[in-house]
Amino acid sequence: MSEKTTSREASLTKRTTGELAKAAVSGWLGTAMEFMDFQLYSLAAAIVFNKIFFPDVSPMIGLIAAMATYGVGYVARLVGAIYFGRMGDRIGRKKVLFLTIALMGASTTLIGVLPTYQMIGIWAPILLVALRLIQGFGAGAEIAGASVMLAEYAPAQRRGVISSLVSLGTNSGTLAASGLWALLVSVLPNDQLLSWGWRVPFLASFIVMLFAVWVRRSLKESPVFEKRADVVGGIALSTTDLKSAPQEGVLEKALHQKKGKAFLIALGLRFGQAGNSGLVQTFLVGYLATVLMADKALGTTAIMYGSILGFATVPFIGWLGDKFGRRAIYMTLSALSILFAVPMMLLITSGNPALILTGMIVGLNLAVLSLFAMESVTMAEFFGARTRFTQLALAKEIGGILTTAIGPVLAATLTAVTGHWWPLAAMLVGYSAVTLISAAFGPEVRGRDLVRLEDAV
Repeated sequence: MSEKTTSREASLTKRTTGELAKAAVSGWLGTAMEFMDFQLYSLAAAIVFNKIFFPDVSPMIGLIAAMATYGVGYVARLVGAIYFGRMGDRIGRKKVLFLTIALMGASTTLIGVLPTYQMIGIWAPILLVALRLIQGFGAGAEIAGASVMLAEYAPAQRRGVISSLVSLGTNSGTLAASGLWALLVSVLPNDQLLSWGWRVPFLASFIVMLFAVWVRRSLKESPVFEKRADVVGGIALSTTDLKSAPQEGVLEKALHQKKGKAFLIALGLRFGQAGNSGLVQTFLVGYLATVLMADKALGTTAIMYGSILGFATVPFIGWLGDKFGRRAIYMTLSALSILFAVPMMLLITSGNPALILTGMIVGLNLAVLSLFAMESVTMAEFFGARTRFTQLALAKEIGGILTTAIGPVLAATLTAVTGHWWPLAAMLVGYSAVTLISAAFGPEVRGRDLVRLEDAV
């Protein structure tokens, strides 16, 4: 490490405990908003959207269509990841996080006032897709930005447990959405749920958006961004400017590093969490109600209880990552997820409500929330400061398209064709295996210096 690099690290602006707490609340709120939107939409797609927006087809085809509509948002998320990721690396994390939360909140609220198919015909699903695309565009960089911001704020020795608070935001959003849906489906008659009840959760998300925007207005910029070697006057120099300027050793190394290896490993790490999330949190809820003919409240109740347990699971896994390293915990969690795939599906298809709840709750915490607790900090440490926001956002969103977006549609199709649950177990094993292999080939990045401009590999 050069003397200039050492000097720059020593001069890194230290944030107070209050400022760190504000960054944590900001990241938590934004991620809660994103996953509240995600879960509201996915549960609506699984429970009511096939009847409200696709009423003229069979229940199974309606479920496939609703899942496909849910999946199109992931295309917009990728566009948002590119657009806002590059913006966040160039002008700072704070400004981008303000824009993304406003876009997400506005589009989600508007879904709650959409006319149905019975009111305006084919324009209803078209408007639904349009709002889903806007929602996805804003969400494409939200969790990446929150992960980057909190990791760059946190002390290196506690980065895992502090960054896991972003994952708790996902848990909070999932819990809020699942709780609202569980309450609605349990107290409202089906006709009221379909006529007006489904709108309530989407309209309620407006309150979360207002609070998040208020917190982010006074949030300070990431200290790592402020001290980057390529940032002048709060704006990052372009590659052209850097190449034409006298080069410091740290800039020279970053400019000449071949990109791609760290990104591919991070993409593989994303597969397990994102793929398993699409199956456990989205598809299985609809599968229980539509195919297995279980109580329609059972799936949302399982997600709600699993999310409550996650408030203990997530920081514990973050602490384990700080103590034993990211790589070892990733490999252990992925291996356990593989081993639990078939037992989980046996529990879920048993017909016993207690066993179904057990399978869903354990599966959610082991194969989804635990991996998410590791994901936020590990990806932030994988990438160099100069392109961290962009690469992290792209890894998350490309992984999301390949798994969370496509997975539920593929699962619905395979179970309809085979009439069996084994394709779901196979998909869970496959997703987790990709993450296990990626972790095995990846470097250990615990406590890595986040001011460095080059990637970890």
